Amino acid sequence: MIPLSVPNLGGNEWKYIKDCLDTNWVSSVGSYVDRFEKSLAEFTGAKHAVATVNGTAALHISLLLAGVGQGDLVIAPNITFIASINSITYCGANPVLIDIDERTWQMDLNLLEEFLKKETSIRSKKCFHEKSGRRISAIMPVHVLGNMCDMSRLMTLAKKYFLAIVEDATEALGSSYKQKHAGTFGLFGSLSFNGNKILTTGGGGMILTNNSSLAKKAKHLTTQAKADAFEYYHDESGFNYRLVNVLAAMGCAQMEQLPDFLKKKYEIKNLYSKNFSSIKEISEQQVEKNVTANNWLYTIHVPDKKKFLDYLNQNGFQSRPFWVPMNQLPMFKKEIYYQQENISAKIYNHCASIPCSTNLKKSGQLQVINAVKKFFS
Repeated sequence: MIPLSVPNLGGNEWKYIKDCLDTNWVSSVGSYVDRFEKSLAEFTGAKHAVATVNGTAALHISLLLAGVGQGDLVIAPNITFIASINSITYCGANPVLIDIDERTWQMDLNLLEEFLKKETSIRSKKCFHEKSGRRISAIMPVHVLGNMCDMSRLMTLAKKYFLAIVEDATEALGSSYKQKHAGTFGLFGSLSFNGNKILTTGGGGMILTNNSSLAKKAKHLTTQAKADAFEYYHDESGFNYRLVNVLAAMGCAQMEQLPDFLKKKYEIKNLYSKNFSSIKEISEQQVEKNVTANNWLYTIHVPDKKKFLDYLNQNGFQSRPFWVPMNQLPMFKKEIYYQQENISAKIYNHCASIPCSTNLKKSGQLQVINAVKKFFS
């Protein structure tokens, strides 16, 4: 079986983790946590980075500190991994789901602008959904599969309608818009280091922000809001969301290899694109000219997704469907869904991700290519 997207642990992971074990610094206090945060801040260009147990926790804290509260609405795309929308509900808020662009598979900004013009109003520098009377406090652009939308336009709309921007950049480490890294446009950005990501700590996430006071607050909340270095005195309800040192050690080793990982993803994407360009049944996610995508998970549009996935998996090539649109999940069916042609359903019904691990050798890539070509022959 050639796996879909697995960790590439070929660097100093064992060395750094062993150092944690040898010194007993395995919990959330340790030098590797600080080192990992510093390296991510430097790589992304963010002023501050705060490590968390996973990307969902990073999104949750970011939304809370962005002012999202009970009864609020938060705008998000209809196709994303469920963690994006779950983090909104953790705040006692509800999502406003916007359909996606048929070419880029990102939030459709034409629909977003239309929704804001037709269905909202501004009162005292706050945006309200007219029909429900509820405040829309934030917008969460999700950089799906490491691609990005027109962030300049999104930021203009967010400013006009007084919406805090919390970027879900959990799939977009190494992606940029106009040479500015994903996750550094809004008040907050969030990264994920799950096992299938370009860089992994097994589990883990990171909050990015340029606001020093909010960064300090994020670290405080993620460490149970402990307010005294000696006494167990906590000044508010916090969260046990801090990344542990042993996983941060793995992250530090992974960061040393990140440029090579990104290069490998780019090479795999280019080889696949070149070989699939003559197959009329296949189309790819389109990347706009101002975007540099990290090519995290190679995903294609095919006529019959089920037959395609069945064929590849039965022949030893682990492949997976795209995420089910949020409005099709039972807990989100009654949420506001703004769309015209329900592009989300069309993309979901036809998209599949195929093997693209950073340790996939050229011979393995060619096996994948030959299998895909054989299916369409």
